[in-house]
Amino acid sequence: MSAIRNLAIIAHVDHGKTTLVDTLFRQSGVYRDNQRIAERAMDSNELEKERGITILAKCTSIEWEGNRLNIVDTPGHADFGGEVERILSMVDGVLVLVDASEGPMPQTKFVTAKALRLGLKPIVVINKADKPDARPYEVHEEVFDLFAALDATDAQLDFSTIYASAKEGWAIEGLEDEKKDLTPLFNAIMKNVPIAEGDATAPFSMLVTTLEADPYLGRILTGRILSGTARVNMPVKALDREGKLLEQTRLTKLLAFRGLERLPVEVVEAGDIVAVAGFEKTTVSDTICAPEVLEPLRALPIDPPTLAMSFCVNDSPYAGKEGKKVTSRMIRDRLMAEAESNVSIKVSETQNTDAFEVAGRGELQLGVLIETMRREGFELAIGRPRVLFKTDEETGQTLEPMEEVQIDVDEEFSGIVVEKMGVRKGEMVDMRPSGGGKTRITFICPSRGLIGYQGEFMTDTRGTGIMSRIFHSYGAYKGPIGGRRNGVLISSDKGQSVAYALWNLEDRGVMFINPGTPVYEGMIIGEHTRDNDLIVNPLKAKQLTNVRASGKDEAVRLTPPRIMSLEQAIAYIQDDELVEVTPQSIRLRKAILDPNDRKRASRDKEGI
Repeated sequence: MSAIRNLAIIAHVDHGKTTLVDTLFRQSGVYRDNQRIAERAMDSNELEKERGITILAKCTSIEWEGNRLNIVDTPGHADFGGEVERILSMVDGVLVLVDASEGPMPQTKFVTAKALRLGLKPIVVINKADKPDARPYEVHEEVFDLFAALDATDAQLDFSTIYASAKEGWAIEGLEDEKKDLTPLFNAIMKNVPIAEGDATAPFSMLVTTLEADPYLGRILTGRILSGTARVNMPVKALDREGKLLEQTRLTKLLAFRGLERLPVEVVEAGDIVAVAGFEKTTVSDTICAPEVLEPLRALPIDPPTLAMSFCVNDSPYAGKEGKKVTSRMIRDRLMAEAESNVSIKVSETQNTDAFEVAGRGELQLGVLIETMRREGFELAIGRPRVLFKTDEETGQTLEPMEEVQIDVDEEFSGIVVEKMGVRKGEMVDMRPSGGGKTRITFICPSRGLIGYQGEFMTDTRGTGIMSRIFHSYGAYKGPIGGRRNGVLISSDKGQSVAYALWNLEDRGVMFINPGTPVYEGMIIGEHTRDNDLIVNPLKAKQLTNVRASGKDEAVRLTPPRIMSLEQAIAYIQDDELVEVTPQSIRLRKAILDPNDRKRASRDKEGI
């Protein structure tokens, strides 16, 4: 049995993670020299590349001089925070990959902080050291400062540094060393990442870390074997975090990570990271073990959903024109499949058969799901996000989810951030300088106060601020939080918007659409300058006469409209509004399109 070392890799998008892993594969003999690689193990999907985050955890394995290295990729955003901690609990070391010219980036900071807190010792790889604008020494200092700011221990600050060019296939310890191959990196891993421990003679037990659905094998559970040996067809049971028996079954399939693939194996031992099939109810944080084991393994709880949105069938006049998947059955099946493989998402059916309530950990997580579905050809109408309240059983008091928000900003922007968080009922618990002219401020803030704040925060800090959020606890209801103050401009008719009409409406507010955009009755086309909604006609063309005006009034100059992203649109809408999401469009609309029906519903609500 070869020695096993488990390590996680933390890297910002485009810092060379995929290329590095490919080169490690090549030099360790996973690839043949003439092999064509169609799909790379660590390549992120389209959404991950666009957003600069890792959403899905991936695992791969490399053989090196009689050792097997299991390399696990990590999600990089706070909405996936629970998963990050579980992934890191499987490994004994961490590789922090940094670009030699860009330096450490915000998206890696959250995961790095978690890794340091769990006591993992980092190996820093400063990649792309061959670039003309590389500044390896300065980047090394920046990484040291970052670790110090994240409260690293003295042992963690004494990290190994490797300078590398994954593209050219070399790694060196000193910049004057000979640039030959990646052996120095392999040696650093062998030196700094301890061999995975586990009592091979004890009864079998493993903790489930990730879950995915496979069309052929059903539910596949991945985790690290903490003790014992597992064999195909051996009887096992599953215990939840409290030790309650969930199910008893046999291990129908054992899959080990070998290079790029998950290959079926007959036997696996303590210390290895494996995937198993054959379970129907077992999920993340549960323990799979031999029948004689009575106590579950200590596991991190799955963070509770704090935010819910309604996913409805699209019933606008343009429904079905852009997407192919539009029925409630298709939407339901897709959401149930998502809930099956993503433990932090809960789907429930509502009284309305055409609507489903989807609960998750944050706007980003649900935004990623909606964006994925629209790219798969779905059409949806999305309701306003709302937080999930609880009632204290003893006092009857209403409780709401609170988040710990850690913000790093340049000192000049700290005032505006404190002011904005105060308006959102955020309570400052810590404020200290974090070096380099930056200030770190920590708040405990209601989740509902943070809806829609990310975009505003980036504007306020001119794109330089870093905000990470994590569920903190349920706390006493903080009272009303001010929302959008302005009303909206609503289209009165169906057709294509006209430049002349939009130009005439400019003094009424800010437009959300360009000329020539298809609109319909009840669709929101702009923001009113006042606090009430206003029905307007964006189709009104200029009256033509047989006398030409003397002025050059034919050329209409429009102010550029405010085009919203999916997350901005979801954060913008009110309770009586929806976001229509199709493969090609994002439209804002009133939930009730007919103005008379809207008035009637409003009167009924007020009890008139």
